[in-house]
Amino acid sequence: MLLENLSLLFFKNYEEAALSFSEHINCFIGDNGSGKTNLLDAIHYLSMTKSAFPGTDAQSIKQGEDFFMVKGRFDVAANKHTVQVSLKQGQKKTVTHNKALYEKISDHIGRFPVVLISPYDTDLIREGSEERRKYFDSLMSQLDHVYLEQLIQYNYLLKQRNSLLKQFAERHYYDRDYLQILNEQLVPFGEELVQARQRFLQDFVPIFQKHYHHISDSHEEVSLTYKSQLEGHDFAQKLQQAERKDLALQRTTVGPHKDDLVFLMDGNPVKSFGSQGQQKSYVIALKLAHFEVMDQRQHHKPLLLLDDIFDRLDEKRITKLMQMVAAHTFGQIFLTDTHLERTDKILEGLSESIRRFEVKEGEVKVIGEL
Repeated sequence: MLLENLSLLFFKNYEEAALSFSEHINCFIGDNGSGKTNLLDAIHYLSMTKSAFPGTDAQSIKQGEDFFMVKGRFDVAANKHTVQVSLKQGQKKTVTHNKALYEKISDHIGRFPVVLISPYDTDLIREGSEERRKYFDSLMSQLDHVYLEQLIQYNYLLKQRNSLLKQFAERHYYDRDYLQILNEQLVPFGEELVQARQRFLQDFVPIFQKHYHHISDSHEEVSLTYKSQLEGHDFAQKLQQAERKDLALQRTTVGPHKDDLVFLMDGNPVKSFGSQGQQKSYVIALKLAHFEVMDQRQHHKPLLLLDDIFDRLDEKRITKLMQMVAAHTFGQIFLTDTHLERTDKILEGLSESIRRFEVKEGEVKVIGEL
């Protein structure tokens, strides 16, 4: 799978841009704040229909404008696919595929997969359970459309249930029958999500462990454990047991939306016991396993986006990654860096075609190929 070109209009700090890409490696070089990462985020929009970073879609509209548009053409097995994501202030976001509007934007997810490795990845270790759930939900949603639909339905019903609990508190009344109806609708979706996560991790964890040992050259044992309130318990029964607590707190306190993924190293939490280098190796191994699983299941390599990793990784880990590039592990790569000389040196000797772009204050131009 290749992204052949990208067009932007009023996207973040870009007024307008039109780029054509190498089928192998594409480098965006520029100072911090120039807009390099915004180009990666535009590619992420084409794949996932949303930003890779926190914030609302409206924040992607260039300041002073009232809409943005991101457009790109993919080549998948010699078939061309033009994708466009647009948003006008105060209106719903639209996504089109070959000019046809999606009835449900979720139908697009997984068609053009992407994996992003960025400096913020260690937030998966440092932040709370929500970050980890969102990451794995996003990964699984690209691979399994049934899972995505179940997740959407679960979140919709959960929102309804939480809204009802707030109404009970605000209006000083309690309708147990209505709550029970919502419980009965919520339970099967919740149980399916838990089972799907368990099945996925059985396949994912050995691949992750393989990549950790390769990228780190270390002997510590890493693992990834799924922690769910529902494991070995009946969801319907757990909801009944938590009813008084839910009414008091005005939110649903049990279910797969409270699950966590525990990152361990030699049996201890990576967050507390892993060095900075070990934490970086851990999250890179997660992303490489993410890439491999998607490649295996979808039979074409995802786009790989590397954001400022040369600034954040030591020479050993960069060397390992470049060995994988040289071995044609990856397909098309898009990377950002602040120093052209460093990028050229790291990529020196690779047989792939390399296109370099200079990014300066929302302007981007080709500066040569290797």
